[in-house]
Amino acid sequence: MLKKVGLGLAVVVAVLLIVIATRPPGFHVERSVQVAAPASVVYGEFATLEAFTAWMPWSDLDPAMHKEFSGPASGVGSSYSWVGNKRVGCGQMTVTELVPDSRVTYRLEFKEPMQVTNMTTLALAPACDGVKVTWSMEGDYDFVGKAFSLLMNMDGMIGPDFEKGLGRLKHRAEQAARQSASAVTTKAP
Repeated sequence: MLKKVGLGLAVVVAVLLIVIATRPPGFHVERSVQVAAPASVVYGEFATLEAFTAWMPWSDLDPAMHKEFSGPASGVGSSYSWVGNKRVGCGQMTVTELVPDSRVTYRLEFKEPMQVTNMTTLALAPACDGVKVTWSMEGDYDFVGKAFSLLMNMDGMIGPDFEKGLGRLKHRAEQAARQSASAVTTKAP
């Protein structure tokens, strides 16, 4: 009887290992929003890490989070690091690619509560009455990450945060565009 239980347990473990090993090697999360503003105005909201942190949703999780900016004020190599409570942990975000009025790519390194590196991109595409902003994140899974992916859905975890952040970005950019248009109208003879 003990041999049958042991054999059954071994089969269950083997099946679980096979299921984990055949999981996707990574993840991709993406959300988009239409913004009624020129690309240059929207781009200005995420071209620098200081501007990005003004509308990102994670600041709400720890209003006392310590933020530090290093490197150039903007462009490739500019960096932002944070240390916060258990909900935000600590990590660093560094600009790795910049295409003016089009796209910014960041390397996102989480150091706590777990060590992981992902790539995040904010991209603009022409749309009716403005631009379409797409925020995406992708990362690779090791074997342990594949096991955790059985229990946690990255899209379900990160997607709502992206939606909240994009809503804030939309509000800020559209407000800035209205103010800019109002200023131009006021100057006209």
